[in-house]
Amino acid sequence: MATPRAGRKRPAKPDGEGAAPGLNPGGSDAPGASQPASNGNLHEFSVSELSGAIKRAMEDGFSYVRVRGEIGRVSRPASGHVYLDLKDDKSVLAGVIWRSGVGRLKMAPEQGLEVIASGRITTFPGQSKYQIVIEQMEPAGAGALMALLEARRKAFAEEGLFAEDRKQPLPYLPDVIGVVTSPSGAVIRDILHRLADRFPRHVLVWPALVQGEKAAEQVAAGIQGFNALAAGGPVPRPDVVIVARGGGSLEDLWPFNEEIVVRAVAASAIPLISAVGHETDTTLIDFVSDRRAPTPTAAAEMAVPVRADLTAQAADLARRLEGARRRDMDRRREQVLGLGRGLPRADDLLAMSRQRLDAAANRLMVAMRNDVRSHRARLQLAGRVLEPARLARHRAEEARRFAVTAGRLPRAFIRSAETRRARLDQAENRLAGLRLGHRVVEEHRQAEQLAQRLTGAVGARLRSAHERLVAKTGLLDALSYRRTLERGYALVTDARGEIVRDAATLTRGDAVTLELAKGRRTARIEDDEGVGSAGSRKKSSPKTKPARQGDLF
Repeated sequence: MATPRAGRKRPAKPDGEGAAPGLNPGGSDAPGASQPASNGNLHEFSVSELSGAIKRAMEDGFSYVRVRGEIGRVSRPASGHVYLDLKDDKSVLAGVIWRSGVGRLKMAPEQGLEVIASGRITTFPGQSKYQIVIEQMEPAGAGALMALLEARRKAFAEEGLFAEDRKQPLPYLPDVIGVVTSPSGAVIRDILHRLADRFPRHVLVWPALVQGEKAAEQVAAGIQGFNALAAGGPVPRPDVVIVARGGGSLEDLWPFNEEIVVRAVAASAIPLISAVGHETDTTLIDFVSDRRAPTPTAAAEMAVPVRADLTAQAADLARRLEGARRRDMDRRREQVLGLGRGLPRADDLLAMSRQRLDAAANRLMVAMRNDVRSHRARLQLAGRVLEPARLARHRAEEARRFAVTAGRLPRAFIRSAETRRARLDQAENRLAGLRLGHRVVEEHRQAEQLAQRLTGAVGARLRSAHERLVAKTGLLDALSYRRTLERGYALVTDARGEIVRDAATLTRGDAVTLELAKGRRTARIEDDEGVGSAGSRKKSSPKTKPARQGDLF
């Protein structure tokens, strides 16, 4: 119901002042008043004059009014103005909110909301209707706000913005925390103080109004701004965002029920904690956020753990880990000792190897003696067929050197065997002091390796001596007179077996033995002269030929 502003009266104006001739809004001369028709006395108005007079009368009589009603149709054309209807059960009043005044409203007009609109009454001559130019608008009591809040909550819930599967888990220990709140209020100080007590972190504050006409837009811009920061950029991207505000009435907290804020929270890729009002205050941002804190201080507690508790927990885990490690070492030590007790003694492990070593040493000595005898026999056989006079000294020297070498070799091998046996005894003594079974096995393996190396060394010595003997035999064979016989010569010996070096030592009838490269033949000397005399005779016979003597018989 439109009523003039209380306590305001306008003085009556004389005729013709402030109104068109013949028009008196407060008197009996007003149009439509019951009076005798006098066509000759009535002033003729043009349509524009009459519309202007009515407009001035309406604006003067209802310059500022407060109207309570329910918002009906709402229209928002591209010009930015808002057109709506205010109605009750009997009447409808047209209303307009100019574009310049839309941003100053505390709430956005929505159909079905009961409000109290303040403004001035004016007319619109183009359509012959009157309307209210709304300058301020507020809900008509808490009941209307609660009804609007419930309607929005149901709409968002049906859309799925409050679903639990959409909510993100909070990081356990964020490096950077973003806070959207007023930088001058006590809320940011409470948050910073609580973070410093629990676990100091890097905090970024996005300043925003938390109450008033532009609060919803600034809070949504802060949430979107934090999400727009690039990871690794000059300004660090927060790991968690806190939207915080202190307590207040339903009207004070209304920006956090606006759709722009709810959708900004729903679209946030960063986990978000809502800390708006006190524990009993509830806004739509609490339903769409990932976590809801009853107070801003509680939001700081949710964001970070207690560093002292983490230190104590880490120390307790370290103690438990050390205890577990010690118990495991004790258990393993007992297992090793048990396994060691089950292993045989060192004497038992080395007895077989020691016995094999002694048997190998005995066989080695016998084999060495047999080999020496064999080589000596071969050397003697080779020496018998060599030239006795020419090779006697060489053979004696080689026999002496070989005897010396053969005499030294057994002693050297005996000393080597004794040294190996001493080392084996030392290894046995060391092995007896060991407590772990795997070291006993290692010493046993080393003893076997030593025995194998000793056997290999003896074999190598024998092979080396054999090779030297073969080389000497080859040398003797190369120096033997038989090589000369193979070239066509013969060895002549007399009846005593001595080599004949001079033909003059032979006379007629002496038997000689011719030794060829292959076989022997016996011959007898037929002439009395040596090769040297016969040669002289052959050379001198052509010169002095003796006279032929006649036969005496």
